[in-house]
Amino acid sequence: MYACCGETDYYLETGDPSYLKTLQALSDDLVEHQLYVTGGVGARSDGEAFGDAYELPNARAYGESCAAIGNMMWNARMLAGTGKAIHADVIERALYNGINSGMSLDGRTYCYRNPLAYDPVADAGDRHTPGGQIRNPWYDTTCCPPNLERTFASLPAYFYSTASDGIYVHLYDNSELRWKLASGNSIAITQTTRYPWEGEISMRISPGQPEEFTLYARIPGWSRRTTVKVNGKPEGRPVAGEYLALRRTWAANDLVQISFDMEPQVVHANPAVADDTGRIAMQRGPIIYCMEQLDQAEQAPEQFPLLSAKLAGDTSSNYEAGLLEGVVTLEHPGAFEETTSASTLYSAGAVKKSASSTSLKLIPYYAWANRAPSSMQVWIPYIES
Repeated sequence: MYACCGETDYYLETGDPSYLKTLQALSDDLVEHQLYVTGGVGARSDGEAFGDAYELPNARAYGESCAAIGNMMWNARMLAGTGKAIHADVIERALYNGINSGMSLDGRTYCYRNPLAYDPVADAGDRHTPGGQIRNPWYDTTCCPPNLERTFASLPAYFYSTASDGIYVHLYDNSELRWKLASGNSIAITQTTRYPWEGEISMRISPGQPEEFTLYARIPGWSRRTTVKVNGKPEGRPVAGEYLALRRTWAANDLVQISFDMEPQVVHANPAVADDTGRIAMQRGPIIYCMEQLDQAEQAPEQFPLLSAKLAGDTSSNYEAGLLEGVVTLEHPGAFEETTSASTLYSAGAVKKSASSTSLKLIPYYAWANRAPSSMQVWIPYIES
């Protein structure tokens, strides 16, 4: 990831088309074959390496915090060089999930690895999870804690970019930009929102002097239905995964209102991802969710494979101010499954199954392992009914 950052810097300085061709091929391979749903990268701990195409194990995922940060840094450079919204989508996916998971909510402990399934007993012998603790105050290799600190401190640099014809809005959060357009005219943008828990964005656009330019607003790839208004009037045709170009003569206090689709979504992996066969993940807005054992019903089995989500079923969202410093949780229909062969390694003949309905509770992935040690998984087995 960091080598790709340097190579992209070289391209940005020289414009060498051969570098861009290679970088684009590497980027396409990352997004299509190597990227975890959390925005993490690195399937193998040996060599801190990518694996083969679609090699994305969950419990064995390396997903080092520094690698996710490198992923964001590289995509920020690719965004500067190409203007393609896919790179901003990857930045957001990594930031809200695979990077944000690297630091505890109190800012005192850190994850070196960021797996997508975890058992504190089974992982007790891993050198990055001593005693089964995935979050620790420090590590013999000290790259992740300070890298996380400086990344969060540098976030203002990722929100906006200028171009010869206007300004780009890449990320959404309460923020204020004071900068200059290419013409030298001053520009102020103030965002007000409860994103990522709510999908309503309000932006005040105030150039120093009225000027015609383009405001490029990113429409995230996950938002299936988006509406945009300028001064109360619908504007443009938003397309998921692209920037919406709003060109007009802007004056002080012009108001842009964006509404994203925040309905929870069921996510399926490519069938070639062996670890995710028969499993689903849950997403709401930019947030990937996971299931921790301690949030499930008291009668829930200790081993997750017996706890399944129903493929078809309504998912409810609920903001819980007192949980994990305030998060939106999901409730999704599920079932406890039992089979006649559950106690045997192999069983010949028909296998009888029984299931009792329950409700599964999911929390944002970034907030896992902030309470008592507990099993966790992002990709949940599902049953058809």
